[in-house]
Amino acid sequence: MADQLSPSNRSKDAAQKAAKGRISNARSLNRDPMEWAHEIHQGNRTALSQAITLTESANPPDQLMLDHLLQAIASFSAKEKSIRIGITGVPGVGKSTFIESYGQRLIDQGHRVAVLAVDPSSGISKGSLLGDKTRMELLAKESNAYIRPSPTSSALGGITRGTHEAILLCEAAGFDRILIETVGVGQSEVAVRECSDAFILLMLPGGGDELQGIKRGIMEMADVLLINKSDGKGIALARETAAQYMQALHLLPPNPAGHTVSVQLISALENQGILEFDEHLQALVKNWKSNASFEQRRNEQAVALFAKHVQYLSLDERWGNPEAKKLWSESVRALQEQRTNPYSAARNWIKQGS
Repeated sequence: MADQLSPSNRSKDAAQKAAKGRISNARSLNRDPMEWAHEIHQGNRTALSQAITLTESANPPDQLMLDHLLQAIASFSAKEKSIRIGITGVPGVGKSTFIESYGQRLIDQGHRVAVLAVDPSSGISKGSLLGDKTRMELLAKESNAYIRPSPTSSALGGITRGTHEAILLCEAAGFDRILIETVGVGQSEVAVRECSDAFILLMLPGGGDELQGIKRGIMEMADVLLINKSDGKGIALARETAAQYMQALHLLPPNPAGHTVSVQLISALENQGILEFDEHLQALVKNWKSNASFEQRRNEQAVALFAKHVQYLSLDERWGNPEAKKLWSESVRALQEQRTNPYSAARNWIKQGS
């Protein structure tokens, strides 16, 4: 029973086993990080995929190699030219269809598009579907597109713990438009903002009860709100929904970026409204860069991610201690026997390792 409740089994094992298989050949401690970085920069997709797999690993040798590799790619990074776009929305809203339609437009404009599609890890099997390539068949065939699904492995925020590092690797590979598809709307999804320059919220026509259910935190963080599937007989309802959202937005605090959040109607399936959205987003980014808020946002993100990585890496290091594993099992047993409470057990577990 203790093993079933350990963080290794709950949040990492399934993803880690898959990761080990994908990087067994790549994860050589003798591999030169600079040569690996050169391969990524020259467009070697296998090298890029292997590097991103490192970001999903909690294995200490992998983490050390990732550290060296991230330092090696710094000279190749074109992050000042890239735009990172976080995309979230309720289940069934059509995020993948939107990304395919929008991604095609970006490629037509001469951009190189990387899609980091986060698949939810099952709370029962600990596995994930990793099926985003099958849902973006046309985009997956484009030579200037790269689609990488990754499991959340129970990480909060709708993104994986290595999403930011995966972004840096994609930028080093020459992709200048990074689309981050999250697992769906929830209070914790606001963490995607820590990795994106622009945060796009997709919603369905309907409003009403759905409007009541939308999380306030998501609404406050969104830069643009898109009502997808605004076509055919649903156009009237879509317009009514847009009006409801605009009214709701007026009741919220000002957007952190200092602009008025727009609500736009689109149909990703019919490729309607994508041009108008793209032009609006370009104007937003241009304005952010002119008043330095773009750079400020990335700087704030770096500090927030630093704090998160301190938490993650500290826990990984602690969990690597055999005594910590033993105490974990003892704590689980005490919880099951109702001899302690979760808060006290956690404090004791951390205290014993300090």
